[in-house]
Amino acid sequence: MTRIYLDNAATTPLDKQVMAEMVNVMENYYGNPSSIHGQGREVRTLIEKARKTVAGLLNAAPAEVFFTSGGTEADNTAIRGGIAAFGLKHAITSKIEHHAVEHTLEQLLKDGVIDKLSFVNIDAKGNLDYAHLEQLLKENSRSFVSLMHANNELGTLNDIERIGEICETYDAIFHSDTVQTMGHYVHDVKKLKAHFIVCAAHKFHGPKGVGFLYVKHSVKISPFIFGGAQERNMRGGTENVYGIVGLAKALEIAYAEMEEHKNYILELKTYLKDKLTAEVPGISFNGETDAEKSLYTVLNVSFPEMDMADMLLFNLDIQGISASGGSACSSGSNIGSHVLTGIGVDPNRPSVRFSFSKYNTKAELDIVAEKVKHIVEQNIAV
Repeated sequence: MTRIYLDNAATTPLDKQVMAEMVNVMENYYGNPSSIHGQGREVRTLIEKARKTVAGLLNAAPAEVFFTSGGTEADNTAIRGGIAAFGLKHAITSKIEHHAVEHTLEQLLKDGVIDKLSFVNIDAKGNLDYAHLEQLLKENSRSFVSLMHANNELGTLNDIERIGEICETYDAIFHSDTVQTMGHYVHDVKKLKAHFIVCAAHKFHGPKGVGFLYVKHSVKISPFIFGGAQERNMRGGTENVYGIVGLAKALEIAYAEMEEHKNYILELKTYLKDKLTAEVPGISFNGETDAEKSLYTVLNVSFPEMDMADMLLFNLDIQGISASGGSACSSGSNIGSHVLTGIGVDPNRPSVRFSFSKYNTKAELDIVAEKVKHIVEQNIAV
């Protein structure tokens, strides 16, 4: 049975061009980049070339880019470092942020690092109430704001340029979890007015275990990981050289082919949405689905109440379809999605997140729609 992979918001297949670039480094460049001999300097050059590539795509300075193990580390570094650097006691976020953000801020509150954690109101589709954000900034001391670009479960987009403008007005420090949109949308840090944005390479056909943190030049934070002078004294530990080179190559490809892939993937998303709407009675969609308001790679489907709803993903898996019931970070847990809870979704309606990439096809989606229809018909509650 040929499997159909529709969990690209969790991780994407590695691009063959990226793999070739990484294999070349593995085979020919093995020096430690901190070593002063020629082989070490060769590898150091690869890292700095990758940093320059990433910075150029973001319209940033190379000194503003720090490589990490991925988005979670980058989020933690930005949040903990930003709050500590400015001695901030108030933070603002939303109830549907990734756990890398939500849990970090909750821990800082528990530890007494911050005195207050406020949540911006959201509507039933996951849209932020920008007026409420402004109200929170008006009513509290200088704040740390952490609001994502696109929700990883719903796909609903936030206007991070607008958030940046609001934060600038109230002298707030702004961090955005851009993991789901990096490589899928252009991020120009000169326009964003964000102090921190983050990346995980495996979300855009790069390798797992590597990402980066952009830190605006005017912000100086302390390291999150100690142990060495790597990353200009900002992150201890020998660099993941193959991963860093792969990240830069993947982001370069993503930017070069962005418009083409966006149009193609959006067409796939619309195609599956229309087919499911026509063929599966009682379904609806969580979050925004409009092209201008939603991440084009994500479609979150809400199914009618059915027998053995908790087996829906398992049944899809048996049929050779890989999808997710929410955030991939919660896979295997029996705790419901905090995102779906946060927007008030009926807990009796099972939800499935289908997420697409450039490697998916309409022929695959025809099979998915047929399989989904069959599963629902077999399990629909009477």
